[in-house]
Order: sequence, then C-alpha cells, then structure tokens
Amino acid sequence: MEKYKQEFIEFMVDCQVLKFGDFVTKSGRKTPFFVNTGFYRTGSQLKKLGEYYAEAINNKFGLDFDVLFGPAYKGIPLSVTASIAIADKFNKDIKYCSNRKEIKDHGDKGILLGSPISDGDKVVIIEDVTTAGTSIQETLPIIKAQGDITPIGLVVSVDRMERGQGEKSALSEIEEKYGLKTTAIVTMGEVVEHLYNREYKGKVIIDEKLKSAIDAYYEKYGVK
Repeated sequence: MEKYKQEFIEFMVDCQVLKFGDFVTKSGRKTPFFVNTGFYRTGSQLKKLGEYYAEAINNKFGLDFDVLFGPAYKGIPLSVTASIAIADKFNKDIKYCSNRKEIKDHGDKGILLGSPISDGDKVVIIEDVTTAGTSIQETLPIIKAQGDITPIGLVVSVDRMERGQGEKSALSEIEEKYGLKTTAIVTMGEVVEHLYNREYKGKVIIDEKLKSAIDAYYEKYGVK
C-alpha cells in the first residue's frame, strides 16, 4: 500500500472522520463503520485533505482536465482545497466549481459557484464517500446542462466497497452506467488491512470483535 494511503487512514482516525460503532448510511444500511468528512474542521486539516485528494486524482486521471466539480454542500470545500493542492503539488491550475442548492436570482446569478463550466471542458467530480451511488444521479445533469461537457471521472475519499443498486459495487455501477472512471484515496479493504490488530497511538482500532462485525456487514452488503 502506498505511503500516502497509510498516512490518510491515520489522518482520518486523528480527525475523528473514520468512526466505528453503530450507524445508518444515507441509503439506510446499518453499518459498523462511518466516514464523516464534516469532521475536517480546521485549515490545516483541509489543507492535508486536499493534498491526499490531489495525489489520488493525479494517480488515476492525470491532470489533463479543466474543472474540479464539488456537489453542494460537502463537495464545495473539497473542490476548493483539492484544486489548491493540485496547483501547489503539480503546478497545474485547475478551475473549481460547485452548485448551489437554490438558484440565485441576483448578483452572481445562476446555480454555479466558482468557475463557469464552458463547452469543451473536461470535468472531474469530487465527493466525500459513495455508498449506493445515488448522489451522482443528481450531479451529472447539473454538469451536462452547462453545455458540451465531458465528465471524465469521480474521486471520493473512501470506497466503502459495497453493492450499489445491484450486485456490483457502487463505483463499478457508476463506471458502467455513466462512462466515468472512478477512484478513491483509499478503500475500506485498505483501511481494514492497515488497522486490523495493529496498535495506533496506544490503541488497537480494529480488533477481532470489530473485524467480525465488518465481515458480517460485507456478507450482507459486499460485492459478491
């Protein structure tokens, strides 16, 4: 596993973004683990988060694209910090863009924040986590309504590695249905690999009991 992935897993633990217990996902699934990017709450945390996203984007898609689009609301700071990190780390100036939940009818009118999206633009979408692939159904029509746009990829922080609407993973379904490449900074498989029965800052994060709960979850919702 790449060093930046290991560092990112520990970073999520430090920021209390990666949590273990009893949770319910947006898609209604009861889960023993949860990723809440709302717990990145300081400037230094957001700076580091953007750098991890920049690494994942460059590794999977390269930097031959024009716009990094972050759906409201959590995608707004993600698109900003990742575009800054791409400029800093790779000397590539990518435009950032997000949508408003409500169309603004005065001043800077319209549904978009940040850069406009223009005909011919290649767009990468940035999100926090995808479980069942529902949010992309709302995002793509917004992007495509702006003109002759080419959505080329979706990047998330964590691939939960579970089924979407059918038997395949949510990210695989997105790739097939929408023709998008997808990637994640880390997968839950990598999270478990790195933390299982390993002491981190004096504590074993994933012990035998938690590992059994995660395994049971994947028996029910994992890709067959």
